[in-house]
Amino acid sequence: MRLNISAWAIRNPIAPLVLFLVLVVLGLVSFRGLAVTRMPNVDVPIVSVTITQGGAAPSELQTQVTKWVEDSIAGVRGVKHITSAITEGASVTTVEFRLEVNTDRAVNDVKDAVSKIRINLPRTIDEPVIQRVEITGLPILIYGVTSPAMTPADLSWFVEDKVARTLQGVKGVGGVERVGGVAREIRITPLPDRLLALGITAADVNKQVRVTSADLAGGRGEVGGREQSIRTLAASRTIRDLKATSIVLPGGRKVRLDDLATVEDSIEEPRTFARFNGESVVAFSVSRGSGASDAEVAAGVEKKIAEFAQGYPDIQFQEIDSSVAATRGSYASAMHTLMEGAALAVIVVFLFLRDWRATLIAAVALPLSVLPTFWAMDALGFTLNGISLLAITLVTGILVDDAIVEIENVVRHMRMGKSPYRASIEGADEIGLAVIAITATLIAVFAPVSFMGGIAGRYFIQFGLTIAVSVFMSLLVARLITPLLAAYFLRDHGHAEEREGPVMRAYTRLVGWSVRHKWITLMVGLALFAGSIVSTKLLPSGFIPKQDNARTLFMIELAPGARLPDTIAVADRVVERIRALPEVTSVFVDGGRQAGGKKETRLATLIVNLSPKSERVKRQWTIESEIAGLLAQEPDIRSWTLRDSGQRDLALVVSGPDVDVVTEVAARLQRDMAAIPHLVSVMSTAPLNRTEVRIRPKPGAAAD
Repeated sequence: MRLNISAWAIRNPIAPLVLFLVLVVLGLVSFRGLAVTRMPNVDVPIVSVTITQGGAAPSELQTQVTKWVEDSIAGVRGVKHITSAITEGASVTTVEFRLEVNTDRAVNDVKDAVSKIRINLPRTIDEPVIQRVEITGLPILIYGVTSPAMTPADLSWFVEDKVARTLQGVKGVGGVERVGGVAREIRITPLPDRLLALGITAADVNKQVRVTSADLAGGRGEVGGREQSIRTLAASRTIRDLKATSIVLPGGRKVRLDDLATVEDSIEEPRTFARFNGESVVAFSVSRGSGASDAEVAAGVEKKIAEFAQGYPDIQFQEIDSSVAATRGSYASAMHTLMEGAALAVIVVFLFLRDWRATLIAAVALPLSVLPTFWAMDALGFTLNGISLLAITLVTGILVDDAIVEIENVVRHMRMGKSPYRASIEGADEIGLAVIAITATLIAVFAPVSFMGGIAGRYFIQFGLTIAVSVFMSLLVARLITPLLAAYFLRDHGHAEEREGPVMRAYTRLVGWSVRHKWITLMVGLALFAGSIVSTKLLPSGFIPKQDNARTLFMIELAPGARLPDTIAVADRVVERIRALPEVTSVFVDGGRQAGGKKETRLATLIVNLSPKSERVKRQWTIESEIAGLLAQEPDIRSWTLRDSGQRDLALVVSGPDVDVVTEVAARLQRDMAAIPHLVSVMSTAPLNRTEVRIRPKPGAAAD
């Protein structure tokens, strides 16, 4: 005996109504809690190993550090790629694992591998820093802080001590970092003539200050019959105390520290800088944690910043850069498109059925299908991002298909003279298998998209499953709710003969001609199919289409040996040219480091904000080409464009055993690719020759 679900729902209306009431409530609650992000949160197992050694040359780090690290990690299970970037004093090795490898396990395996070769590394290196690389993009917010009553040092300390600590407690914030500014430093400058006269060296002074001006733990002991902790407190609390520190001289003599050196409360030598529209600023950047909502993080940060503005009226906070505006705009646009699509679908249904009750029943299928989908997305760990919202907007028209088929067949039975109750039971039963077949076909088409391999599969898992879940929910609505509403909500209009309109008559004639000339119809269909396949070659290809977010990033790199003032001067010149473009609203320079990468005084990241795309004629990629041309006019620098993730559009790897040959091939490829009109900012990452002072000891003289 065949089970007629629709007839059961009509005869027992309470159960399906309660079911969908619960699903709708769960969907509304889940929708409010879903994170809003620009793209899906993709967990790619990537681990970085950072080892620093002050003053070490790249060639020394390569042989003494990097090679040991790479060889030890190469044997770790699941390693896919190992790449290393070596700069003066720092070696960064990035390890990409296969997607099926658990990231936490990968981090632990890399730590174990590095610990095994730690004894073979130079003793003067800093402790290796091993951490997972979060693929969450660059900071989403950058704020500038100004105060006429505070020095740069005080302002920098305020950002680190007050602002950063407070914002770290905001839900979803992954990190807060000061950009620009200075750090406090107690500077001791020995006087050479005093040192020579007293027979002591600067190294001796440094060693004594290091061991005497410190608070140290001394363990525990028994005093007065009770166990107590022991601490040695010798750290200087003020500059005056530090100046009075006694320095032991040869022969048992001693002297005050300020008698042989100048002691001053100063700032450390700056290695980074921040400039906004050509003016120096102290700023801080905010990054979101993995899985957090961009919009929620931004709202929480904005609330805290407003509280700071009220509590510290003499300090001004200014939002310099934000990628959240594009995320919010994409979300609002998707929601607007969803509403438009739903409204148009309802209008089309009304034009064909010409019955407002039947149209209302078909329209109910949309929210009853979409809202439970949000609950499923929340359970699966999805977010409201460009991919999942694309799936929901794409499936809007499909969600009412099943309901339209059901309601149209019920209306047809009613026009035969049947009551709405009887027409709903018979019409839904008659069309039930076809509705299930339609839905099963759609699920079979879209669900496999979720099981693609590689990085693309990690992104589109939300696309395929979101469509599959929403279509399945629409099937439940069509088999349970639509016949139920039709049976109790439709009104009997009696028997009626439908006359064919001009559109139906034209369609019928076309179908008849196609059947009579089946070979011609077949050839036309094959020709259209072949033409559509060929035309795909005319379309541009890419993982994600170009987006105009009114925001772009550029990197500039000066020649080796460039000092921080040189980088500041170059940045000011290029910023002045960029700001001359009418579409540019502001330029922020994060100097002394590459976005999401290495730190060096000759590097700088330019964040260029553009006017909204509705207020300009040129698209973002056109303006990027113009900016690239302006940067190319600056001599002795390398520049390139960055995506929001900190990466470039295209990267080629040239490898080989001979460094000179690899460098030569890379340079030749760079020249050839730069001649291609479609490519801009072509550059090679091969290290440039740097200036250095080389001291070669004479063995004989050194032995003497």
